[in-house]
Amino acid sequence: MRDASSPPSFAADERDPARLRLVGAWTLAYATTIGERLRTAPQDVSAVDASEVDRLDSAGVLQLLRFARRRGLDFAEFNFRDDHRALVEAIEDVIDDRPKKKRQYGVADALARLGFAVQDNWHEALALVGFLGENLVKLGRMLLAPRRFRITSTVHHMEQVGLDAVPLVALLSFLVGAVIAFLGANILKDFGAEIYVVELVSIAFLREFGVLLTAIILAGRTASAFTAQIGAMKAREEVDAIRTLGLDPIDLLVLPRIIALMVMLPLLTFIAMLAGLAGGMVVGAFNLDIPPQAYYARMDATMEVRHFWVGISKAPLFALIISLVGCLEGLQVEGSAQSVGERTTSSVVQAISLVIVLDAIMALWFMRMEF
Repeated sequence: MRDASSPPSFAADERDPARLRLVGAWTLAYATTIGERLRTAPQDVSAVDASEVDRLDSAGVLQLLRFARRRGLDFAEFNFRDDHRALVEAIEDVIDDRPKKKRQYGVADALARLGFAVQDNWHEALALVGFLGENLVKLGRMLLAPRRFRITSTVHHMEQVGLDAVPLVALLSFLVGAVIAFLGANILKDFGAEIYVVELVSIAFLREFGVLLTAIILAGRTASAFTAQIGAMKAREEVDAIRTLGLDPIDLLVLPRIIALMVMLPLLTFIAMLAGLAGGMVVGAFNLDIPPQAYYARMDATMEVRHFWVGISKAPLFALIISLVGCLEGLQVEGSAQSVGERTTSSVVQAISLVIVLDAIMALWFMRMEF
């Protein structure tokens, strides 16, 4: 029997030269020797067998982890004895909990952070596109098999994201409409054209502000709620339990939220348009001496229905983006409360940014099409 205190060493497997067989004591007492041995390991190593190691402690596991990272090896493929496995898994769990390094300043470090940020955003964009494709496939599957449709869950989320948001959307839209009318009146007064405030408020809210304000409110309110709800389930391993039961988390958690938001956002947008027009009418009545009857007569005479369709056509797309981002970030939670908070913040930022960017692109497109 080998001496339990023998120094650490390795040898190539006779049947597989790219596989290292570790022997000896891989412990703190031999930390220097372990480092020297691993630095001399062949470059073509593709697997490590530690099942013949006599003694192993945290220092040995950490050295092997760093070796795997340097060589680009999958540490999960390392073979350990059964009585060492619990120690290895414990070290893997805490290896990433070390305090982060202090932020480094300088041109090179700034460029490095910029590069990492661009790479991370690129991966997020790819993940979002892939998630969209997966949901479209499963939505098609649901249409072919209607029994998969979760009507109770969908109606619940329609109430949560739609009815509960009506007071906030209506109030903010009313106030923004009043502010736009007041600011426009102050400028147009110098030209004796206060009556054109009607067109200013009407076009602004029918084409842009109604849908944009509603989408931004729901991006902050609903996307964060979706991420927190699904993220908490992910942290409590409920999503894994759903898969274990043979159910699809997309059918159960994601599609009801997407459908609910795509139904309710156009309705909330319509309410926001009415509230914004009402805000402009109030300012016209009390500040510009334009009676409500004259205000609406002017609006009826000058407004075209195409402005309404331009605004309302954006609502389903914004709803799809907000719900996809919120659900995807929730499913990417890694299992801790900190991860839930980080993903919730990320979902709000991404949803609002994408909504504004898409709105700008669509506004330019409609202008070019003269619609």
